[in-house]
Parts: sequence; structure tokens; C-alpha cells
Amino acid sequence: MNATLKPVTNFEKEIANKLPKPRSRQYKHSRGYVRHALSELFNMKPLEIPLRSAPGKPPELGRNFGFLSFSHCCDALLIGWSRQKIGVDIERTDRSFQARNLMNRYFSNEEKSYLSYVANEELRVAILHQWLRKEAAIKWQRGNIAKDLSQWNIPNESWIAKHKQSGQKVSIKKIHYGPWSMAIACGDKEIKTPLIICTSKNLDYESNKKIESSREV
Repeated sequence: MNATLKPVTNFEKEIANKLPKPRSRQYKHSRGYVRHALSELFNMKPLEIPLRSAPGKPPELGRNFGFLSFSHCCDALLIGWSRQKIGVDIERTDRSFQARNLMNRYFSNEEKSYLSYVANEELRVAILHQWLRKEAAIKWQRGNIAKDLSQWNIPNESWIAKHKQSGQKVSIKKIHYGPWSMAIACGDKEIKTPLIICTSKNLDYESNKKIESSREV
């Protein structure tokens, strides 16, 4: 997240200038690197990528450019692109938070039931991973965290998330890389196609070897 900013459009600069300083930089950082990454994918100039991404709203690409989702935590940005609708979320695996309070407020009775058998650090990690998967599902849905977080139900280690109200279903895949945990929501069938993870040049973690060995890179 401390990387040098990449170019953004004049319209995006106007939006950023209206945001508080930390949020402004975060906005320019994410949009600039999304443009940079997609320019490599489509062999286009970054500022010509047809990206529409207002603060707090799902990002949209032009027709025939596929689907985009991105997420950031305190020190990293995750950009997800697919030819079908996609949602991604990233968090530091060591993030500290009130795990039990979050579970009691946002998780279903079924989720609470299987989580009742774990405690302390194991509970924190289990809830973090569940939270990641729920957020990825909401981004896939183009939904709202406040409204939809408690609606998505993901039993234990199931690869399927189901929205209680609408009946929508989406497949979820978890990935661990270095100090981060990620979740990817895409389609209604289990994600078995190998996923491609591209990292910035200054990242070199032992976990990269583990991912390669499982054919996810």
C-alpha cells in the first residue's frame, strides 16, 4: 500500500480530491494499480481502460472487458479479474478483532453451531476466514455489507455460499499467501480451474512455493 501511485484519470483525481486525505490516497492507489494491471492484461494504455469505480460502489468495466473486483487491507491490494462475475476479499491473517462479538452479530445459527467447538486463536482464525468468504460473496452479488452479511450462510468448510433471502448460490475458494488470507467468489460450481496469482516484484514468500506445488500459480 506504500507503493508509488500510478496514473489515474482527471475524473478520478476530482473524486479523490473530495475525500479525506488517507481515503484519497487509498482511492488513487487502488484505481491506479487496477488500471496498471488491466493494461498488462489487455495490452492497452492504463488511462484508456474503461473503468467506472465510484467510492463505495462495485467497480464496472466496459462491455466485453470482463468482471472486476478488488479489496485492500492495511498493507496490500488484491485485484480480481474474470470473464465471469467475481468477488474478492483480502485481510492480514494476523488481524486482531473481537471474533466472538462479530460471530454473534453476523453469523447464522448453523455457523455458530460448528464454531462453538473452537476457541481463542483457533476461533479468531476460523471467523476471519468466514468473514472473508462472506465479503467475497457480497462483492460477487454486488450487494451491501450491512444488509447482506448476515444473509450469506456458509456451512463449515463448504465451498458453496447461499444467500438466505434471495436463494443465490456462489462458489468460494480460500487462498493463503505470505501474511495474507484471501477469498474468491465466482460462479455456482466449485472452483477447480487453477487460479493465477501475480504479485509485485518485491514479494518473495515461502508460501509462494506451496501455492506453486498445488498448481494455483
